[in-house]
Amino acid sequence: MSDDDPCFLSATDLRRRIGRKEISPLDVTRAVLARAERLQPELNCFITLCADEALAQAKSAERRIMSGDPIRILEGIPFTVKDIVNTKDVRTTFGAIPYRDNVPDHDAVAVARLRAAGAILVGKTTTPEFGTKCLTDSPLFGRTRNAWSSERSSGGSSGGAAVAVANGIAPLAVATDGGGSTRIPAACNGVVGLKQSNGVIPHSQVQDAFGNQTYVTPMTRTVADTALMMQAMAGEDASDPWSIGIPATDFIGGALPRGDLSGRKILFCLTPTGRKVSADVAAAFSASLKTLKALGAELEEMSGDGFDVEPIWRAINHTVWRTRFERLAVEHRDELSETFLKQLALAQRTSGADYQQAMFDRTILFRRVQALLQRGDMLAMPTISRTALPIEQDLFGAIEIDDEVFNDVRPNWFPWTMPFNMTGHPAVSIPCGFGVDGLPIGLQLVGRFRGDAELLRVCALFEAAQNSLDRWPDEAGGGLR
Repeated sequence: MSDDDPCFLSATDLRRRIGRKEISPLDVTRAVLARAERLQPELNCFITLCADEALAQAKSAERRIMSGDPIRILEGIPFTVKDIVNTKDVRTTFGAIPYRDNVPDHDAVAVARLRAAGAILVGKTTTPEFGTKCLTDSPLFGRTRNAWSSERSSGGSSGGAAVAVANGIAPLAVATDGGGSTRIPAACNGVVGLKQSNGVIPHSQVQDAFGNQTYVTPMTRTVADTALMMQAMAGEDASDPWSIGIPATDFIGGALPRGDLSGRKILFCLTPTGRKVSADVAAAFSASLKTLKALGAELEEMSGDGFDVEPIWRAINHTVWRTRFERLAVEHRDELSETFLKQLALAQRTSGADYQQAMFDRTILFRRVQALLQRGDMLAMPTISRTALPIEQDLFGAIEIDDEVFNDVRPNWFPWTMPFNMTGHPAVSIPCGFGVDGLPIGLQLVGRFRGDAELLRVCALFEAAQNSLDRWPDEAGGGLR
């Protein structure tokens, strides 16, 4: 990979070069679209490509630059949007056959802000039906393959977003996260996936704005690019009550790898009580802690008790899904997957009292995390318990961790992601090594509520110390680049 390959330049670098007229937005967009067309048959990470529209936007950006108009912060930089997030005049299928021809008449707030900042939409990335599982496959489009291995899953539910970013198909991706849907595929594919604090990026599509635990999120290859996306996407909007009153933040400046971690205490835990991680994940986590300590952080182990939140998450989410999709399931049963229908059936067992108890338990969890973050500045744990699952993995099937078999995918593969959807604290997955199978491993860092910029600064220091940005997948999951 050439250092001048526009497909693998960071958005931060593209911003600099476009501003200096060293590279053309049109050339960048053409290169990204050509790469998408070439890799799509193998990776299957797009539902829709927007070639004509993207090229027209790139020509417009080039005219702005050449005429001396003010250059916006994302001028001419390609981005993708998960196909669960509304895009005006571009179909949004939610990964579901009944919505295959759905074309919104408006952008989600986060998408509108990226466009207003000059970014160029090149395509909609794959998602399982309505983003309801940690594997990216659907009757609508099939399976999305891992960026590093065609035999492994991309994770989910933002699998298409992560695979596109990892393979150089646009440096910026809009994802979503309702239980780990950004961080799981980020860990599986070796990219940066942030679930920001609740309200920092407005969520204009969520139906229960007050009880919300889902997020529209950034997905990128570098921490600096995540900060760049945050700068464009963040800020209050009338549609999201959690966003109102949040002060403006300098994410770009705040996320620079300045200083060190002296005076910062990080509480860490390998696994929640009763769960297991693979030996290579444990080794990568241990090495990550050494890196954080070398940067000046004080480390303190914390207990894994009280983090088994699968029952809470299931009661809340399954109730939401039942309310949203029960009629759809009756009217379009033959067009929906067995897995999706099975999850809806599980919701029948959740009573109103069960739901309210889960909300009470969510508050207890929030206060527990708040208490931990009064003792320390940050929390650290592995993002997921093992590397990417096999491409044919069934959500209701068993998974293996170092030859030991477990029957439940969610609580055994990603026990650490769901808690912070419930509490609203910022949590990020950042690459921290590779497993014995050559696949990426992610470190999850959790910051104080609304402490997103400081969390990104710590990630930037870690990223620089790890020196992992020179290792990317070969085309179509064929090894290392």
